[in-house]
Amino acid sequence: MGSAGHLSLVLLLAFLLGLHHSSGFWIVNVVFPPPAKPKVPSNSTPPLIIVPGNLGNRLEAKIDKPSLVHWLCYKKTEKWFPLWIDLNMFIPIGVDCWIDNIRLAYNRTTRRSSNSPGVQVRVPGFGQTYSIEYLDYNRLAGYFYTMVEHLVNVGYIRNETVRGAPYDWRVAPNENAEYLAKLQNLVEEMYNQYQEPVYLVGHSMGCHYVLYFLNQQPQAWKDKYIRGFISLGAPWGGAVKVLKVLASGNDKNAQNRIQMEGLESGVNLKLFTGENDGLSMISNLKIREEQRMVTTNAWMLPLEGIWPSDHVFISTPNFNYTTKDYQRFFKDIDNEEGWYMLEDTKNLTSDLHPPGVEVWCMYGMGLPTAVTNIYDEVFPNGDPVDFVYADGDGTVDTFSMSLCKRWVGKQEKPVHITEFRGLFHLDMVFHEKVLNQIQDILEGKSDTPTEVDVRTDTEYRRSGV
Repeated sequence: MGSAGHLSLVLLLAFLLGLHHSSGFWIVNVVFPPPAKPKVPSNSTPPLIIVPGNLGNRLEAKIDKPSLVHWLCYKKTEKWFPLWIDLNMFIPIGVDCWIDNIRLAYNRTTRRSSNSPGVQVRVPGFGQTYSIEYLDYNRLAGYFYTMVEHLVNVGYIRNETVRGAPYDWRVAPNENAEYLAKLQNLVEEMYNQYQEPVYLVGHSMGCHYVLYFLNQQPQAWKDKYIRGFISLGAPWGGAVKVLKVLASGNDKNAQNRIQMEGLESGVNLKLFTGENDGLSMISNLKIREEQRMVTTNAWMLPLEGIWPSDHVFISTPNFNYTTKDYQRFFKDIDNEEGWYMLEDTKNLTSDLHPPGVEVWCMYGMGLPTAVTNIYDEVFPNGDPVDFVYADGDGTVDTFSMSLCKRWVGKQEKPVHITEFRGLFHLDMVFHEKVLNQIQDILEGKSDTPTEVDVRTDTEYRRSGV
């Protein structure tokens, strides 16, 4: 690693360790991912595939660019280099280079997106777990490491019985046919190798990818190859936070409000939503610029027909935006391409058609989660000045995540719901209670609790869910 690499690493460490107090849990889970506790190995290790959430796996790039946004940016590389997470993004000038490398160019005529001119992007490690366990090559930003290590402790083998299915999370599944074909082949390969149907585990937006994938398969295929779908923190009705990220890129005030209420935030409030709380090196508007270029953000907007038609997501002195006002919203924030992206993606999973396999739907709750963002006259180029909160996991509201309850009785296969009171969005992939429940499911114990209070270590079982 050269001097620039050492400087970037120092900046990343300074960023991770320099966040304000309310970010403590983020630091613990990402700089030092919680270790999995030793477990008694199990004889039951049915094949398992993990589909990560938005920003949840590494991307690599190779460039030969016709022009540069800054003379200090690289114009051509001979080898593939990390694009996400790229340490250069933490350097003031480097962030411009990074945005130009990772951005998508959207074509309104073809209704397709493509990489920035002169940039090739690939997803490393399909079928393996390394690119979802840690998002950087220095193994600082941990994601699925704790879960995979837990599975290894009970008898799973990395890249054999537990596999990762990373993807280009910048694009929605309507533009990711190659990935869906690879996922189908991986399922069939594991089934043929172990002669057992496969479990699919998804987190956050990854659950939507799994749902879309399953809805494309014939029922006979699912009956043969899929044992079940374990869903963690899925924003089934969309995520209100996306509107704020697209509008103004960030909200430090929301973070401060949660801190004042005595709660800790997780990485979900920063890394996995594109927000930059605590990172003064990247401006709000830079983050907004990058986030507006991915089609998956439009896909994850709150769904029209699901949310109450009069629910205000963005309130400004001049207008209150509901799901009926998306076209005006994109026009008012000077991002009209976002409207076309929304039109392309809004029907991919919006009907929430049951997946047709046994489902374990698990999500956090009991934490204040913004469902309305209130701006003053600086909208959209400033932070919200106030918020309306509802119940949720700090990132996604409970209303959206609990929509999987609609599948109960709507498909032949059972649907199990577990609400984890007091659990943040990203903690779904770390918390011992969740990991133990996943282990129980994999061992064939379908009688899962309907509610778990992680603060009091209490479990509840109620009928009629």
